Amino acid sequence: MFPAAVWSDLVTRWKPSVDRFWLLLLAGVMWSAVGLGLCFIACHWLSSLTWPENLLTALGGFVCGVLVYAMGFRRIVRHNVARILDKPERVCVFAFQAWRSYALIVVMMLLGWILRHSRLPLLVLAAIYLAIGTGLALASAHYYDQM
Repeated sequence: MFPAAVWSDLVTRWKPSVDRFWLLLLAGVMWSAVGLGLCFIACHWLSSLTWPENLLTALGGFVCGVLVYAMGFRRIVRHNVARILDKPERVCVFAFQAWRSYALIVVMMLLGWILRHSRLPLLVLAAIYLAIGTGLALASAHYYDQM
């Protein structure tokens, strides 16, 4: 119906482009918000447990979170930051994550839903949520460092 040039012009005109600064900020805020959100959920679950259990679970989840950060999320964020900084000065706002990362986000959300609806005890769920949340929150600092 429309020639390719018209579609190309429409896409270019309506593409929500921003400066790279905003991509770094958006990515950092997203990683921080999700990480802290998972930590708050874990803390809520831990508040219903007894004293030694909740302390040991929180400590274990935090230590595992530091390991998750050091062995996985730090590398991902560094790669993401380099990818963002290699982009032109103005770029589509959705480029704060690589396109294949959006599929990973969906998979992680699905896994979170499966975990929440599983029969795992709150102790285990809290440790997992705290580990992932801590790793995400720690890794988000790399985005802010580059701004």
